[in-house]
Amino acid sequence: MTLMTIITKMAVGLEKTCAIFFLTLLFAIPLGMIVALLRGSKIKIVSWIAKAYISVLRGTPLMLQLIAVTYGPYYLFGISISRNKLIPVVIAFAINYAAYFAEIYRSGIESMPVGQYEAAQVLGYSRIQTFFKIILPQVIRRILPSVTNEIVTLVKDTSMAFTVSYQEMFTIGKQIANSQTSFVPFIVAGVFYYVFNAIVGFVMGRVEKRMNYYKM
Repeated sequence: MTLMTIITKMAVGLEKTCAIFFLTLLFAIPLGMIVALLRGSKIKIVSWIAKAYISVLRGTPLMLQLIAVTYGPYYLFGISISRNKLIPVVIAFAINYAAYFAEIYRSGIESMPVGQYEAAQVLGYSRIQTFFKIILPQVIRRILPSVTNEIVTLVKDTSMAFTVSYQEMFTIGKQIANSQTSFVPFIVAGVFYYVFNAIVGFVMGRVEKRMNYYKM
């Protein structure tokens, strides 16, 4: 099998890999913020549930979570989430990464000086206005490096979808490697992940530069 043939076959899985990546970010980023805000709630039961969610999702392997979300409903209740495995895969990735993003958001929010809240109150801002107009823009600037690290990790973690036999790029590459007894597919996959992460690093670096006006 020629190199071009290998790349062509793996390109089919590349689209699915990108789907996992972008859909996970689409759902995990806002869900992480919601969980972070719930964790900081003054209602103890709400805060406790959020803490438990973060503890469980960060304390168990992503591979186990993929299996649980994909096959758990069938074994427990006799129902299947969907014939399209992309849905349970994205659900598992999203709830996992939301837990990590939640802790990143929390650290950023708690790092803000109390004086900014007090000054906003003196100026007549409500709590919601203070958070979204004053606090959140600065928090985003502070947490960008940590968020970038998680996004880079996500690029590589998409390969974990092979656990539930989802035909993303790495899974297809592994199948070709086994059938052809060749290491070339793994090299192709490695190049893709490296290039993808280089693009992510470049884009996030540009975002950080554009937000430098929030630097304290």
